[in-house]
Amino acid sequence: MPVSVVRFNLVAPGAAPAELGARYRAALEMASYADDRGVTTVQTEEHHGAGNNWLPSPFAFAGAVFGATRRVAVTVSAVIGPLHDPLRLAEEIAVLDLLSGGRLVTVAGIGYRPEEYELFGVDFARRGPLQDELLETLLKAWTGEPFPFRGRTVRVTPRPFTEPHPLLLVGGSSRAAARRAARLGLPFFPSAHLPELEAYYKERLVEYGTEGWVMMPAAETPLLHVAEDPDRAWAQYGEHFLHEARTYASWQSGGVRSAVKSAAATVQELRAEGVYRILTPDACVALGLDSYVLHPLAGGMPVDEGWRSLHLFCEQVLPSLAG
Repeated sequence: MPVSVVRFNLVAPGAAPAELGARYRAALEMASYADDRGVTTVQTEEHHGAGNNWLPSPFAFAGAVFGATRRVAVTVSAVIGPLHDPLRLAEEIAVLDLLSGGRLVTVAGIGYRPEEYELFGVDFARRGPLQDELLETLLKAWTGEPFPFRGRTVRVTPRPFTEPHPLLLVGGSSRAAARRAARLGLPFFPSAHLPELEAYYKERLVEYGTEGWVMMPAAETPLLHVAEDPDRAWAQYGEHFLHEARTYASWQSGGVRSAVKSAAATVQELRAEGVYRILTPDACVALGLDSYVLHPLAGGMPVDEGWRSLHLFCEQVLPSLAG
């Protein structure tokens, strides 16, 4: 059966606190509903200072999802590693790993927005060394044993539930990220379908004498919304997808490569690209994908419409995929 993912980034342009709070609670109710119906994964992410309220605290949200669910994994894809204190992050992940019984998956990236680094007073030019320190510190901290850190000896408790440590992947689209993952013997999560980078990572595993594996997006990884009448849904709700697509495009300059990258300037162009797709249940099943990523609240999508999409996905798409 394909992997099924429900993605939440809680974007809500212009939302007042009461509206945003209701949206957060709706996402938790959706996660619980999806969990009861066999969805594999809830995916969330981290961005800071965004005017559209993009979720900045993925681990807080993950903890709430774990409290509302029993089986579903939560993937944080990705945490912006250099923005976090290594010891504090080790504690946060350990507690969530214990709370969830090992259902947390963390993808550690370095981000691509200098303004996020400026917000926290972190030197963007030092993000590589900071990421190295973070990953090395997490692996040492989760042993529960004392270790040297910035000139002193420290010990982090509690130890996580998962042995030898919580699932931690290195994300990115650069050779530096692939080398970092291989050197530490950590799995690699390319941010797009990049077979050449996968091959480079595997070469580095041999070079370093380590072991690892790759979790890479497929060549086709659309973000899905399910509707009985896609034409009507595009007409009514296409602007929400376009908002998110244009936000991403404004951030991803230079050599940034992503599975969710769009050049669309209009809803019509976005629909033609196929990065975001609104499909009937039958058309969704017919895609024949290895991974289905539903995005029910994309770009400030009305909660009621998000529920309609999720119900159709869980009641009409998932049973057909399982059969």
